[in-house]
Amino acid sequence: MPRKNAFYAQSGGVTAVINASACGVIETARKHRGQIGKVLAGRNGIIGALREELIDTGKESKAAIRGLLTTPSGAFGSCRHKLKSLQENRAEYERLIEVFRAHDIGYFFYNGGGDSADTCLKVSQLSETLGYPIQAIHVPKTIDNDLPLTDNCPGFGSVAKYVAISTREAALDVASMCETSTKVFILEVMGRHAGWIAAAAGLAAEKEGDAPHIILFPEIAFDRDRFIARVQRTVKRHGYCVIVASEGAQYADGRFLAESGLKDAFGHSQLGGLAPQLAQMVKDATGFKYHWAVADYLQRSARHIASQTDVDQAYALGEAAVELALKGHNAIMPCIVRGKGKRYSWSIGEAALDQVANVEKKMPRSYITRDGFGITEAGRAYLAPLIRGEAYPTYRNGLPRYTRLKNELVPKKLKKRFAI
Repeated sequence: MPRKNAFYAQSGGVTAVINASACGVIETARKHRGQIGKVLAGRNGIIGALREELIDTGKESKAAIRGLLTTPSGAFGSCRHKLKSLQENRAEYERLIEVFRAHDIGYFFYNGGGDSADTCLKVSQLSETLGYPIQAIHVPKTIDNDLPLTDNCPGFGSVAKYVAISTREAALDVASMCETSTKVFILEVMGRHAGWIAAAAGLAAEKEGDAPHIILFPEIAFDRDRFIARVQRTVKRHGYCVIVASEGAQYADGRFLAESGLKDAFGHSQLGGLAPQLAQMVKDATGFKYHWAVADYLQRSARHIASQTDVDQAYALGEAAVELALKGHNAIMPCIVRGKGKRYSWSIGEAALDQVANVEKKMPRSYITRDGFGITEAGRAYLAPLIRGEAYPTYRNGLPRYTRLKNELVPKKLKKRFAI
């Protein structure tokens, strides 16, 4: 049977470990040269396929590919481009198949979140209809940790570690100055509908009174009066108050506190400015001096303090994606399965994409304290193993050494260009 080439693409917001999954895909494919030909990567994600801008990863050395394990961001470029439904824009899917056919691609590895899972599923389905079957495997990635049927998502563990550490360190700063200076500190973290990242900040607390004193989850309706009362009580008791707020904090009617009125490329409401909004709310009600910060891209690019567990799982899922494809699997996602013993363990399972696409996993209520402002012991037990282990990159002149790929494109074979 003739070898088919593989196509790999990164999608959506990048993470500290998405390149580890890329490393897993490419290294594993190289071990199976008898079954897989070239591994081509999309320049800037799926739009690289639509534009026929395909990177030949075979031009990269073993050392360069191995260096992806310790390099953050998306080595091949990512994008926020959601393919619409087949009924709305069949042309984009047909273009993908046209490019895949021209470059003899039989394997499609799409590394992303929920929207990417949906695209992967549709490509698999349409390829059959058009008579050019593609084995489509979704490689999970999202710092939001909101994909179903996997215990956790690569990218989340490292963000969780960064946020927990940042919360602890900032709290020490505020505590040391609160007598005569700042009494309230607010850290805004990502998380539109699911509060996993904000919850991870709770790992910073080891005993009663430790920060964070208040966590705001999207899953718990925001009540201004209860919030202000908790801030006042905390400052009176401890001298200061540290708040970690998920960007998706919302009122009981579903309105986001930080809704801007704009939409992103995926059609999601653009959020921003929650931390200063909360800070002003506190200032108006209490007069307390405050400081605020937004973790923003820092939380998802912090490879210097990544979780070893996260790196290991990201690589393993990329590796598993190739192995599953070679076994003939299609329209599936390799996933993390947590062991049942008291000591943390995990293995690789698989989930059907029609059960993953467009499904969002939120924080279980049992992980959130009854008052809605913290995490329970059950939540801590779930989160703690995911941030374990340090996976430091090598350093030179005091700074991490990160890999930069050549990213050479293969020649185009189609005369027709495609406008996006």
